[in-house]
Amino acid sequence: MPETTTQTEGLHKVLDKGFVKLVEFMGGDQRAVESARVSFGSVSKGETADRKLIEYLLANGHLSPFEHSVFQFHIKCPIFVARQWMRHRIASYNEISARYTEVHDEFYMPEAFRGQDRANKQGSVSASALEQEKMLAIYDKAIKASFAAYKELLDAGAAREMARLVLPVAQYTQFYWSVNARSLLNFIDLRTHEHAQFEIRQYADAIRGIFSEKMPWTWEAYAKLHEKKNS
Repeated sequence: MPETTTQTEGLHKVLDKGFVKLVEFMGGDQRAVESARVSFGSVSKGETADRKLIEYLLANGHLSPFEHSVFQFHIKCPIFVARQWMRHRIASYNEISARYTEVHDEFYMPEAFRGQDRANKQGSVSASALEQEKMLAIYDKAIKASFAAYKELLDAGAAREMARLVLPVAQYTQFYWSVNARSLLNFIDLRTHEHAQFEIRQYADAIRGIFSEKMPWTWEAYAKLHEKKNS
């Protein structure tokens, strides 16, 4: 039967202070099957036939039936991750506003700095030669200074929407994200890729686990197809 989940699920902790939480889920594998079979005035034909149909739909690019299964997540991540995330536009977002609320002292603290990837201009690589202690100290000092400046501006009477201008993209933000299964598969495909930034990959991995639990037939068929394309 199609599934509807309304209770809040457990937190999946990500990075140092972030999380992914499934708030609500509607549909499932059977909803995709029913949405596809309605074209012919048909219904479920049993698990074996229904799983074969899902495989056929994915393999042949008939993806609209998967739009009828919807996930809603509560996300907490650094702003620089959120800005990459929101490039996935076939979804709905509502983000906490630093115009309405005062920002908390919550910033992403990486375990180590990575070096620039010379082959991939937008990427990074592990770099053992970097002076990690020095770089992390510089980073920590800058973060603390920016938040101190933010508080000073507020105390001096600056509006929240102006005081926030001194804050870095390492600041944590939170948003609700509602997305259908078709778009979510695209997000997982792109953001778990080795060329995606490390930090957003951690979130995509957590979401991949949730998707595979909620739509196991679809995920199994998708993973099999993905493996075949990359072999």
